[in-house]
Amino acid sequence: MTAISPAEQAVLDHVSAAPMLEQVQAWAAVNSGSRNLDGLARLAAMLADAFSALPGHIRLIDPAPVESVSPDGVLLQVGHGRHLFLSVRSEAPVRVLLTGHMDTVFAADHPFQAQRWLDDAVLNGPGVADMKGGLAIMLAALQAVETWEGRAALGYDVVINSDEEVGSASSAGLLRQRAAGKVAAFTYEPALPDGTLAGARAGSGNFSIIVTGRSAHAGRNPNEGRNALLAAADLALRLKAASGSGFSCNPARIDGGGPNNVVPDHAILRVNFRPRTPADEIAVRCLIESSMEAVARDHEVAMHLHGGFGRPPKPMDEKAENLFNLVRRCGADLGLSIDWRDTGGVCDGNNIAACGVPVVDTMGARGGAIHSPDEYLMTDSLPERARLSALALMRIAQGK
Repeated sequence: MTAISPAEQAVLDHVSAAPMLEQVQAWAAVNSGSRNLDGLARLAAMLADAFSALPGHIRLIDPAPVESVSPDGVLLQVGHGRHLFLSVRSEAPVRVLLTGHMDTVFAADHPFQAQRWLDDAVLNGPGVADMKGGLAIMLAALQAVETWEGRAALGYDVVINSDEEVGSASSAGLLRQRAAGKVAAFTYEPALPDGTLAGARAGSGNFSIIVTGRSAHAGRNPNEGRNALLAAADLALRLKAASGSGFSCNPARIDGGGPNNVVPDHAILRVNFRPRTPADEIAVRCLIESSMEAVARDHEVAMHLHGGFGRPPKPMDEKAENLFNLVRRCGADLGLSIDWRDTGGVCDGNNIAACGVPVVDTMGARGGAIHSPDEYLMTDSLPERARLSALALMRIAQGK
């Protein structure tokens, strides 16, 4: 346990003046579902205005092109919102990366749009914990650090993307670019209600496998057909059966089929894998390749693979453990008990860790029931977590 210095305490005292709750409520009032480009544009403008209180130059960066497979097998361009980028003190001797996302899982036509108080300190609303609360915490911590007498030693980049909830395909390059040269990173996904952080994470890969067979009359000459739907189902069963200790497999959907009297000649299998290590990711790729070859041979169909691993596995290596322990020590100095545990969930922390940068990716608010209409934010965690971030950033800059 380290005593908080008078200079650090002055910074921590500054956090209490930040209007975090008001910001969360204003930002959560804007629907920013990942596919709601108008809502994302509105929120990006609001965030740019709020983060302009920090030094440095803010830019809204166009998303990288992303392709998706339509139900009929056509590759289509998918639209995404712009990403917010801010860089402060690029010449500083210690530089860190802070990331968050402005999108939510709740579409513009989703019934969950309004906020309500569950009690005096618990707010229910879309994105209040995941992660508009986290964005307010990030901003409050950085504004406080900007009052610190030692701030010249600390530089930082901020990336707030518009597509985290759909895999960050249009922002992965930006995250990779801004992670370069950083000593550490914080991402502001919500912590669990008791404050527990996510430690090691599995990776995630999403694939669409296009199956092309041969149509025929289901009654007159069915044997001349090659059933693409049946081949896709066979492939799904084989991939699922191979799930083991190293990875999980979730066949999520099969698109295709047609009238009952026609042998279907087209199907698309959508499947997700969660490898626990880089070696498991390689094993999954080998499994997909060998299974596709076997099913294509047995069913006499053609197959085409689209997709990949957008989230690499995030192990708890020595550098990551050192950063987690620094956050734990900061928590102890603030009277907080900080712990972490492994999870199968994924986020931008996976991508940052793959760049060799240690990251704690649940520095956001305490809350729960995310991705559901029961999502809630524990509002007393806003100043609590902002103080934790501010202290950790100062300690990183001081090499503690």
